[in-house]
Amino acid sequence: MKTAASFKKLSRSDEPLYGPRKILLCGFSPPGQASFAALIYQAGLRDAPLVWIAADRADMLVADLLRLPDQTGLAEASTLPRAVILSGVTENEIHRLMALNRKTSRQATIWATVTPVSETWTLNKLLMELQAERKALNRKKK
Repeated sequence: MKTAASFKKLSRSDEPLYGPRKILLCGFSPPGQASFAALIYQAGLRDAPLVWIAADRADMLVADLLRLPDQTGLAEASTLPRAVILSGVTENEIHRLMALNRKTSRQATIWATVTPVSETWTLNKLLMELQAERKALNRKKK
């Protein structure tokens, strides 16, 4: 599968990345939402609005999902792949969140940041691209 976007390794910076400050979260059960929200706050992202996305919103454009209000989808179970899609946060904030997640969770999580390209895709397309990217990275590691 050929993609318009490609993987780019994070560096270290306190400059906000592309997009409005928001975190899109997929694949979390209601109890998992509470646990992960606590992790987000612990990582210093207390001011980042959270949008919990269930499968019924997977055909929406990422840009439209970013317009949803804080705590949309809270307490709704999600059957989507577990993914954390960050917008308008800094690379240092992402590193802190990912490090805390590694210490506390055994669940595989797809991580991404919003780009000018990905915000024009549906969430389903973005998740497909991210899963294909993960497979390609895993093949390179072997």
